[in-house]
Amino acid sequence: MTLRIDLPEEKTAALAAKARQRGLSAEQYARQVLEHDLESGAGAQPIWEVLVNNMKQVPVEDLAFVPKDAATQVDHYVYGAPKREP
Repeated sequence: MTLRIDLPEEKTAALAAKARQRGLSAEQYARQVLEHDLESGAGAQPIWEVLVNNMKQVPVEDLAFVPKDAATQVDHYVYGAPKREP
C-alpha cells in the first residue's frame, strides 16, 4: 500500500530530524512509527484500566503504608522536595 501524507513544513522538518538521529530516511522512520503504533495500539487497555489492574495486585497490608497525602505531596515522597502547604 502506498500512503501519501501532507504535513506542515515544521512537522516535515521535525520528522526528518528525528529520522536523521536514528540514521533512517523520513519514510523509514514514519513506517516504524506507524508500525509500532498499530502493533501496540491493537487491544491496548486505557491507562486507567492498567492502573486499576495493577493496584489489585498490591497486598492490602502494603496499602496501609501509603501516606494519606501521597497524591497531593507526590514531589515530597518521590523527589524529597519540601512538603507544600495544604
